[in-house]
Amino acid sequence: MISSSGARFYLSVVLLLLTASPLMAQLADYQVYYGVTSRPETQVVLRQWRQDGQVRYLLVDPKTLETSVAILPIDAVQTRPWPTLLQEITQTPYGRAIRMEQQRDGALQDAGLERADTTERGFSLTIDLCPSTKPLTRSVFEALIQSFEPSEKPIPVTITITGLWMASHQSDLTYLKTLVARGDLAITWVNHSYHHRFDPRRPLPVNFLLEPNTNIRDEVLLNEQAMLINGLTPSAFFRFPGLVSDKLVFDEVLSFGLLPIGSDAWLAKKQAPKQGSFVLIHANGNEPLGISDFISLIRQQSTAIKNRAWLLYEMPSSVAKAVK
Repeated sequence: MISSSGARFYLSVVLLLLTASPLMAQLADYQVYYGVTSRPETQVVLRQWRQDGQVRYLLVDPKTLETSVAILPIDAVQTRPWPTLLQEITQTPYGRAIRMEQQRDGALQDAGLERADTTERGFSLTIDLCPSTKPLTRSVFEALIQSFEPSEKPIPVTITITGLWMASHQSDLTYLKTLVARGDLAITWVNHSYHHRFDPRRPLPVNFLLEPNTNIRDEVLLNEQAMLINGLTPSAFFRFPGLVSDKLVFDEVLSFGLLPIGSDAWLAKKQAPKQGSFVLIHANGNEPLGISDFISLIRQQSTAIKNRAWLLYEMPSSVAKAVK
């Protein structure tokens, strides 16, 4: 007899195999790999893998927090132990953001960064795509485009995404990628774990990623690979499922070079946005109240939006500015 946790793992493997693109076989030797490269300018190296016979790297710009995928010769990268690398980038926005995160690792809920630059005339919109049998709530993206274009185009949005959602919502993912391709949205893709396990019967200290026997490394790295396979560039951010973590799990995620983000404005919980807030809504079909509240909010602010007095902000630049 397979245990419930074993059954979930088996199911996730089957789903991954059934939905894998041809790139799956071509992405190999994926690993945490720390270093620096100066091509074209100083970048921090976070990951290395092989694809189509080439060595590829996931890079983060320590000044802007923007990530990119690069094909580089081996001699273009200088490896560093993580502590040494942190010392080298300590005066950059990325280094300062990591130090700020290290001071926020103890809370059970919302331990990550909840808010960025408080001088902003608006906030960063974060949309979670947790595993769900329901279709993507496309109405929220249609409302965004209708409300913010042409004053903001492309519209900056942060989407936190899970591997199981990608595996079962390929048409919805194509829809989002189409909005990016035609210039409507500029999406920052955030790792939200691969499985996003949740048991409503369990208390928070043993739920979500705190569920016993959870392999944090797999939750992080399997999801990054699923993102890359689906043509998404993982950002330098991570959102804990349920916004739940403890110091051990938080610090492990931080050791992957990722910056955990929380929220001080989860709309379905009636938390009002402030300047620089990380507003949280779910577009996976499971939180209609948050979607309704957000659409009402942007309608109320229609005049301010048209006058560019109420804006949406890109997550990397907003955090980079806040920690300068």
